[in-house]
Order: sequence, then structure tokens, then C-alpha cells
Amino acid sequence: MSSHDASSQQSFSRWWAELDPIGRSPSGGYRRFAWTRQDATLREWFRGAAGGLGLDVVTDRTGNVWAWWGDPDADGPGVVIGSHLDSVPEGGAFDGPLGVVSSLAAVEALQQSGFTPRHPIAVACFGDEEGARFGIACAGSRLLTGALDADRARALRDGDGTTMAEAMAAAGHDPQHVGRDDETLRRVGMFVELHVEQGRGLVDVDSAVGVGSAIWPHGRWRFDLAGRADHAGTTRLADRTDPMLDLAALIQAARAAAERYDAVATVGKVSVNPNGVNAIPSSVSAWLDARGPDESDVRSLVADLSDAYGRPDEESWTPRTPFHPTLSANVVHALEELGEPVPVLETGAGHDAGVLSQTGIPTSMLYVRNPTGVSHSPLEHAEVDDCLAGVDALTHVVRRLAQ
Repeated sequence: MSSHDASSQQSFSRWWAELDPIGRSPSGGYRRFAWTRQDATLREWFRGAAGGLGLDVVTDRTGNVWAWWGDPDADGPGVVIGSHLDSVPEGGAFDGPLGVVSSLAAVEALQQSGFTPRHPIAVACFGDEEGARFGIACAGSRLLTGALDADRARALRDGDGTTMAEAMAAAGHDPQHVGRDDETLRRVGMFVELHVEQGRGLVDVDSAVGVGSAIWPHGRWRFDLAGRADHAGTTRLADRTDPMLDLAALIQAARAAAERYDAVATVGKVSVNPNGVNAIPSSVSAWLDARGPDESDVRSLVADLSDAYGRPDEESWTPRTPFHPTLSANVVHALEELGEPVPVLETGAGHDAGVLSQTGIPTSMLYVRNPTGVSHSPLEHAEVDDCLAGVDALTHVVRRLAQ
């Protein structure tokens, strides 16, 4: 390794160790939810790490944090890299933080090599990417671009009934300022997001790093299943109207429909009322996540379920999102210069890069191999050598794009 690579390796290890305990639960997973004490600690860590590199750290109207090397208002738009730090419930360590730490390490490597960028470079830390607390994925980038209405966002409630507006205010961020931020968007010339792979594509081709080509169409729907509350011990089976039976059938039907349409479908969140162990429920709400390579197939899957279980409330929908072909080709070419084959992958996972792409900003993605393929779980993993290969790849890409 060159000297600046060795220094970046040390910084990567130090930053990773600093992040490790924040929001860690007894399971070994993480609970890093938006606008919480853990989220504030993560933001403070990011500002400190970026400030240590001499970057100018600013927060946009929505709460996303940007660390700039150079002046994007005078010399922009700039080359932006980064990801997010929040997690799903009991999530893994790599989903999001790997991209943020790798981006900081890439900037440090460029600085120590004596590189002088012709275009400003930023590391972005997007807020509330997972949507774990308020139910809308990529809320920070969706608010930034206007894809999520500000009034709707402010009114969203978590499981305890706290609105997003209340949570923002409690964290010291003015919720009245959230919304599309054209001033921030004008500073972004392109965005390259590094992320741990959420699957086994790179394992199958034995490659440490790959490039993303597109994000599958995907959405979230809420099915409300009605029943009649009654006593679990005295009500005859024939006299019951139990929505849990409909829930069980819906879950099985979703799996069968996914197989028919070559897609994936998951009922991963359920709300039961009154949720008593000795009470037949009065109602059940079930959230369906459905994704696939073809938009019409995903829509057909949901339509089939709607025919049997009622029309669901569509809480989010993202069409198929291809990444910018010219930028992605430049990213592939930059990696080819390192002498390794460059797999190009589609993904079923949503990302802030996809949201920015939909608003017209050229975007691309790098993936780092996940040996188990498991994600959104404490078992999510990436080997140190592969992480450092990702840093090297990202450094080379940014050098090419910003020179």
C-alpha cells in the first residue's frame, strides 16, 4: 500500500470503531432511528470526523448534513459521495455507515496524495434513509427533492404517536423549514453512493467491488383487515370474525403471488388491535413490501392481493430507476483502470442515490461484497480487505470525476 492508503486504512479503522457502540442493542444489531438521541450522536460524530479533515460542514433545510471540500457556490456544482448512518430495527453495521466512512477515507486519501480538485467534493450524510421510525424510506432525500410533501412528512407519526415535526423540534431542527431545497440541489453536480451489497451478486462472481446499473421498482402498501373483538375463551370458533386468519392468508398469498410474477413480497410489519393475548382482534393492519425487475409485474402482484383482501393504502411507490449511463460508464472505466473486472448489478434495495436520480441528478453506485448476502440483520458483513478495496475504488472514481 502507498502511504496515503495506509493512513486511510488507519482512519477507516478508527472511525469504524468510534461508530461501533452508537445505537447498538443487546442483540448485536443497531437501533439508529431518525431524530433520536442516537441520531444526534451520529450527526455529532460525522461533523467531528469531517471537520477533522478541514471540510466545511452544513445542514440543509431537511436535516441532511453535507461536508464540502471547496466552495460549491463559487466553483460548483460538485462531486458528491456519501450515504446514511441510520438503521432498520436491529439492523447491521454496514448498511449506510460503510458508505459514509469510506467516503471520508477517500477524501483523506485524496488530500494526502496532494490532489487538487477542479470541482468541489462533498461527503453527504442523508437523514432517515431507512424510514424505520416514521415509515417513509429515504425521507431525508425525498424531502430534499420534493418527492415527499413537507406537510405529509411533518404529520407522520411513529409507534408512540410522536409526529416527525415534534421529533425534529425536540432534536433542535425547525420542522417548518423542511421541504424541497433548490439551493442545496444546485450544488450537486453528480452523486456516487458506495454501499454494502444487499445480496450475493458479488459473491457469485468473486469480486470485491461492483457498479450499480438500476434499482428495481418497489413500493409499500398497508392492508387494513377488519374483524370483531371478542373473548378468546368463550367465543365459539364458528361465531368468530378473526382478522388474524385473513392476515395469515394474506401472508401466504403474497408469497405465492411473488413466485407467480418473479418478484419478492414481504409482510414485515403488523399492527394488531387490541393486541391482547386473550382477545380476538377487532382489526389488523399489515404492511406489504413488494419489488421486482418489472414494474407491471409488481403492480399485478398487488392487484391480485387487492382482489382478495381489499384495496390497500399505497404509502410509497418508486418506479424503476436506472442510474446515469454516462456517469456509470465513467465509474466502470475508472475501476477498470485498477486492473480488476467490474461486475454491473441491478438491485432490489432502495437508496438515496435513486431518489436523487429521479430528480435529474446524475448518479451511480458502488457495491462492496457481502460474503453472507444477508442485510438488515446483525449478520450483515463485509471483510476488511473488501472494505478497503471499496475505499480505493471510490478514491479512484472521485479523482477521475473531480480532476
